[in-house]
Amino acid sequence: MTAARFLVVLDADSTLIRNEVIELLADEAGRRAEVQAATEAAMRGEVDFATSLRSRVAALQGVPVSAFERVRARIEPTPGVRELTAAVHDRGGVVGVVSGGFHEILDAVAPELGVDRWRANRLDVVDGVLSGLVEGDIVDGAAKAASLQEWAAELGVGPRATIAIGDGANDLPMMAVAGLGIAFNAKPTVRQTAALVIGPQDLSEVIALLP
Repeated sequence: MTAARFLVVLDADSTLIRNEVIELLADEAGRRAEVQAATEAAMRGEVDFATSLRSRVAALQGVPVSAFERVRARIEPTPGVRELTAAVHDRGGVVGVVSGGFHEILDAVAPELGVDRWRANRLDVVDGVLSGLVEGDIVDGAAKAASLQEWAAELGVGPRATIAIGDGANDLPMMAVAGLGIAFNAKPTVRQTAALVIGPQDLSEVIALLP
């Protein structure tokens, strides 16, 4: 694999895209308000992310897999995302996304937005409907940090040439190990901790910070 000049890793929900995918899926189960409140608490860091995700996915039990197509149709890319990924590629960088969300949606969305590699959770399906469980290990804050470090090592990118961008408490670990951690459209806990805060919800603001 050819070495990259640098690596930019983004969160997905409310960073790469404007939506929280689990809330769109909860719409399909008629349980959006309940799931939305739990998501916001997790993003503020008030509850353990993995525990919260399991409880929120349990609320999706019975949603048919046909719902994925409807959810994908509702995804709104964050303004400036395509400009940012194009600028990263023009400068010899690689774009990664690591998400507490779901491969079932990200697998379609990520390549369309110029993302080179991505990692997310997978939803367990039984007889064409969601079982309410997550397959395998949950992608939490520690997994996000580990993914950034693994990808950087694979690409021959030094730690100082990595940038992590996110909005929630589960993004703080990857922001801590990156050369630059950027709080984007972020919760108060994240804004207080990050090295840099970007207020406007426009990812093209990051381009000026690229090496």
